[in-house]
Amino acid sequence: MPLHYDGEVRIAKINMGPFDNNGYIVSCPETNEGVIIDTPAEPEKLLDAIGDVQIKAILITHKHQDHLLGFAEITGAVPAPVAVGANDVDGLPRTPELELQDGDTIKFGNQEIRVLDTPGHTEGAACYLVGKHLFSGDTLFPGGPGKSRSPEALRQLLDSISRKLLTLPDDTAVYAGHGETDTTIGEARRRYQVFTSKTHADDLFGDIDWLSTE
Repeated sequence: MPLHYDGEVRIAKINMGPFDNNGYIVSCPETNEGVIIDTPAEPEKLLDAIGDVQIKAILITHKHQDHLLGFAEITGAVPAPVAVGANDVDGLPRTPELELQDGDTIKFGNQEIRVLDTPGHTEGAACYLVGKHLFSGDTLFPGGPGKSRSPEALRQLLDSISRKLLTLPDDTAVYAGHGETDTTIGEARRRYQVFTSKTHADDLFGDIDWLSTE
């Protein structure tokens, strides 16, 4: 499988399952150690892409089932600890080895990935940052935030995005939990500013597009 990105880290982006999910393998080119991010359906696609990468951890962005449909197969084949945000532990098929808090780091080779606690899409949703590469799960997409289940959840999600993600450098690449398209923090900030320049109903929630939502 061709690499999605090959530089200070190597990133394999694997489109998986009926919901257009993405699974990721992020590895250190000097040591060939890496991590898996998310475990969607069609796990054989991700398992085939591992090759000789030595997986040190399996990181889950959040507890929604479309990100876990391949969990049993992947965790059964890869002897690495499972990690998820502490407030999403209840949604996993089994208890994970690691309950992540904001600022935690997971080392692989000469790299480390940092946990950003970003509740809103779910209570324990987390994004993962290594260098200038952000794996945003369903917290941030190129077109807007992830789907929110209530106005309160949308406000929490927007707070997470504005405080934790949009403070990153403009050239930080953003890899979402669904879809072929990537974005950058700079582009996400530009679109977010368009969104916040408008007045929105207090009961707004659900699927939000930064540029077209009234």
